[in-house]
Amino acid sequence: MDNGAGLTSFRRYTWWAVPGTVVCVLVLAYGSWALDGDVPLWARAPVVPALGVHAVAAAVLLGGAMEDRTPVLRPPAGWLATACLAAAALAVLPLARHNYGLWAVAPAVTVAIVAVCLSAAGRRWLIGGAVVLALVPGSAVNLLAGDEEWAYAALFPACLTAFTVWTVLGPLWAWRIAGRLDRARRLEAELAVKDERLRFASDLHDIQGHHLQVIALKAELASRIAEADPARASGEMQEIRRLCADALRDTRAVVRGIRRTTLDGEIANATRVLAAAGIDARMNLEPADVQEELSDSTRQLLGLVMREATTNVLRHSQARHAEVDYRVSGEQALLRISNDQAHAHPGTGDGTGLLGLAERLRSAGGELTWERADGDRFVVTATLPVQRIEE
Repeated sequence: MDNGAGLTSFRRYTWWAVPGTVVCVLVLAYGSWALDGDVPLWARAPVVPALGVHAVAAAVLLGGAMEDRTPVLRPPAGWLATACLAAAALAVLPLARHNYGLWAVAPAVTVAIVAVCLSAAGRRWLIGGAVVLALVPGSAVNLLAGDEEWAYAALFPACLTAFTVWTVLGPLWAWRIAGRLDRARRLEAELAVKDERLRFASDLHDIQGHHLQVIALKAELASRIAEADPARASGEMQEIRRLCADALRDTRAVVRGIRRTTLDGEIANATRVLAAAGIDARMNLEPADVQEELSDSTRQLLGLVMREATTNVLRHSQARHAEVDYRVSGEQALLRISNDQAHAHPGTGDGTGLLGLAERLRSAGGELTWERADGDRFVVTATLPVQRIEE
């Protein structure tokens, strides 16, 4: 059974356990008294319409409490006033006949209905006051009539009130908890879908932005040298064609969810791309055997940083020199990419580049910073806790 069907079944059970049971108890209790031939007609006759009104009002109010999701309910004032008036009639008539057990049934139900509509603090005050107050009417009538059932007349209505409130509030509380859990489950599913969309958008932005920037540089170079060196321009166009094929392949891989970014692959790609753009790139790298000990998640995040930093060098600078420094120190991996001749405003801050990566590194326990140093030098630094491959 799925969650939706399970919640529907639980709702049906709660309806019968609360509004349904309350109505049945009211009908059985007061109906049997109204049919009792020993009770005078003047006492029985008003019970029937009062019972019908109170039963309908109780069903409406308790059913509405199941549908309302707010902590403090706002029931229809008309129905609430009707229930109180009918409960008063159903209390006075049996009490006038010294029926010390029956008179408290309708008032106890009404107290439970009102308690559903209150906050936790207000509910405690109402229940405590109602239990104490329920001691008074029966004991007062008993003393005035001289009956010998004082303990029963005083204590039974108070216990009945407490028991009725407990049996009504308990299932309704469970129903509300189930509703909150179901809404939380739905929200979790929606957030998972949104997170996946954001991840896909981020990967697509990284891949397409990187490839398109290199293609644009290559096309610009080919257009400049087309007349002076046709052979070299032809080679550049062939390179553009290869880059387009790579971009198409990577995009398909992202759509299929099988492409994984790695640090070593992005460093090798950056070396090739920066050299093609005429940028002198110096690589100061940790030995390969140390890199291979790192987990896939660590290498993937650092690879994303490497790709974004390389794209920024191409898009937001007139760099002639770049430097990549990568090492593992203790339990922390450090990746630093720097370049000269950076533009004054290197990024737009739209959240899809360095800002987005900084958030991803923070969630993994790392940090990503960027700054301008020595005038026109731009430095991107990423640190991540080392997660090594378990053997």
